Amino acid sequence: MSAPHPHAAWFAAHVQPHEARLRAWLRIHFSRADDVDDLVQEAFVRVLAARGRGEIRAPRAFLFATARNLALARLRHQRVETDFALAEAAVSDVWDESADVVQAVARAQELELLTQAIQSLPPRCRQVITLRRIYGLPQREVAARLGIAEHTVEAQTTIGLRKLAAFFERLEPPPVQ
Repeated sequence: MSAPHPHAAWFAAHVQPHEARLRAWLRIHFSRADDVDDLVQEAFVRVLAARGRGEIRAPRAFLFATARNLALARLRHQRVETDFALAEAAVSDVWDESADVVQAVARAQELELLTQAIQSLPPRCRQVITLRRIYGLPQREVAARLGIAEHTVEAQTTIGLRKLAAFFERLEPPPVQ
């Protein structure tokens, strides 16, 4: 039989009581329920590791900050994977001899233009447009994820769409006279 972890009592008293609230908070702010278990367990492991290196003055705050950082890192990683998958799909269409090469190249160019247009937006607009229009999240969820008011999401969406329209208008050739 193995000896209990040296910080087991501290963990049971100062961290574990916050598990239910942490799970609820993660579900609200990061919505993918299948990830919540992994995030909670990883946060627990990191909190215990940090406790092994020294005193933690605010265990609840440290736990929530750790879980938030893990969730944000996971979202960034998923975004990179999604962007990579979109690029791979565009490239595979071009290389697929059975696909219409002209259509595949056009789709790849459209995707590149859309990416440039979105990247040209200010950071907050880019976040809101990506979550609302690319991932299709409801306004309320975007507001919760970004920690902003719903009316801010609405305003940023309007601003972002106007800026995207202006971006594409600049690309159109002038009318022939």
